Amino acid sequence: MTDSSISVPENITFEQGIEITQLLLNKLEENSLPEAEIEKVITELVKTQNGARGFFVTYLTDARSCFDQPIVSIIQALETSPEIVSDLLVKNVAMSAAMVVYHHRHNNLEMQESSQQVVQRSSNLIQQLNFSPLRSRLQQLLNSVQTGAGIYQDFLERWEYDSEQLAAIVKSLERLL
Repeated sequence: MTDSSISVPENITFEQGIEITQLLLNKLEENSLPEAEIEKVITELVKTQNGARGFFVTYLTDARSCFDQPIVSIIQALETSPEIVSDLLVKNVAMSAAMVVYHHRHNNLEMQESSQQVVQRSSNLIQQLNFSPLRSRLQQLLNSVQTGAGIYQDFLERWEYDSEQLAAIVKSLERLL
């Protein structure tokens, strides 16, 4: 094991996922990790729900513009866990689109821009990932928004989105379908 390697615990917590991703992003920005190591770490992160959630919450919200367009090793790593990645990316697009509306209403431009960044980064990843669970999840969430039923209805009800937020979610999803 070299000094630059990052290990991912088998029973990773959400908090560890965040910490490991922060370390990974710092090393990515410094160009101090080989592509194979980047792919290995992200693959390990996204094979569990906690690791994947930690990765996405950190990667999607990081303020550095160098992460706006994902590198090949990130895409390849995300492709190793299509079910977990699909569910989280689709929910991230929806939640962030709704939060853009919320922050706009409350005149919080900084948070509105941050939420818009998450929509954009999530959308970029979705457009580059090519697996059927992702397209299926996008369609299922769109159906839940439009019909008030389906597998994402509990998710939508939990966050109590109003009609303007739901319209923003639909707009984001339709761009991706």
